[in-house]
Amino acid sequence: MAAGVAVVLGLGIAAAAAAGRGEPVAMPTPEVSSSSVPSASASPSPEVSADGPSEGEGSRDPAAGEAHDATSNDASIPVPASGAEVAAGDRPVEVVIPAIGVRSSLVDLGIAGDGTMQVPSDFARAGWLTAAPAPGQRGPAVIAGHVDSHEGPAVFFRLSELVAGDEVRVVQADGDVVSFTVRGKESFAKDEFPTDRVYGPVPGPVLRLITCSGEVDPVSGHYVDNTVVFAS
Repeated sequence: MAAGVAVVLGLGIAAAAAAGRGEPVAMPTPEVSSSSVPSASASPSPEVSADGPSEGEGSRDPAAGEAHDATSNDASIPVPASGAEVAAGDRPVEVVIPAIGVRSSLVDLGIAGDGTMQVPSDFARAGWLTAAPAPGQRGPAVIAGHVDSHEGPAVFFRLSELVAGDEVRVVQADGDVVSFTVRGKESFAKDEFPTDRVYGPVPGPVLRLITCSGEVDPVSGHYVDNTVVFAS
């Protein structure tokens, strides 16, 4: 993996050291129902029945362009770009997290001219970092979302409620589903963000769900921590 692509998430993901220098982290591989993975069988798009509201329901409109370059209210962490090609049918279009009532279509989060990741314009929708692997490919796929806005809770407001054993499903463009199981979650101070651990090489497909957390710095207006959910 290439090192050091700066990534931005609205309302407060902060800077950390360049990635890709750590030892591989061994984690169980996910159960995959995807045409891109041998021995997998196709599954229909999931229906969600969970406590709490569903967010951003529906399929992504490729023409919607619901991502924008970071503003002064955003802060960044670097992540590696995989450079892997993703077949059109394998592109993630929806994330479903029944335990916290999330069903969100996904926007593509690209890399802006200044090297930072674009952020979702819609606070009710999460985004997939296209410079990282797609869910189901080897390596850490990254789905990021806002925790809140000035108007109230956003798509990943309840992300910190996830516990080991909870399911995360990612629907691909061809209708296949990649299923992950939450293994754990941690919150990190932004100035101590463990970039290698979160984005470093792994032997199989894993998923990182990221949002902001902690207190709000009264000077910068940014959250001081990040919550990362580890799933495989």
